[in-house]
Amino acid sequence: MSNPWGTAIGLAARTIVVRALAPARSSDFPPMTVAVLDGAGRLVAFAGEDGSSLPRERIARGKAHGALHMGVGSPSLTARAVSDPAFVNSLVSPAGGNLVPVPGGVLIRADNDAVIGAVGVSGHLPDDDEACAVHGITACDLRADPGA
Repeated sequence: MSNPWGTAIGLAARTIVVRALAPARSSDFPPMTVAVLDGAGRLVAFAGEDGSSLPRERIARGKAHGALHMGVGSPSLTARAVSDPAFVNSLVSPAGGNLVPVPGGVLIRADNDAVIGAVGVSGHLPDDDEACAVHGITACDLRADPGA
């Protein structure tokens, strides 16, 4: 029986976190933080490795929330911040401070292209954070949309 409310990521969320951390550990990155949000922006899974700095939780959530708020992966949001910083800065307050326009926020899309969630990763270089998020999503046979 299909789910009439669309694809849910709840049960896959914990696996996304574990799989997102795997390349970080194999590459000896610093302690990482991963946040998985559902399509409504609710936190459904989270992990902060021992030694992860205090702001990492808010940064990881902010990357994921930013992707959800704007409907694009964070590289697209980063490009927008460069080309129109006033616009992106104006979004931070309505987003409750949960908007970090730096790579590492990746949308999760269903087969019908609907956004069903987002992953935010923080702890290393932004492009490496993004690669970890993509790895976690695709390892669960879900579609990662990091943006352009």
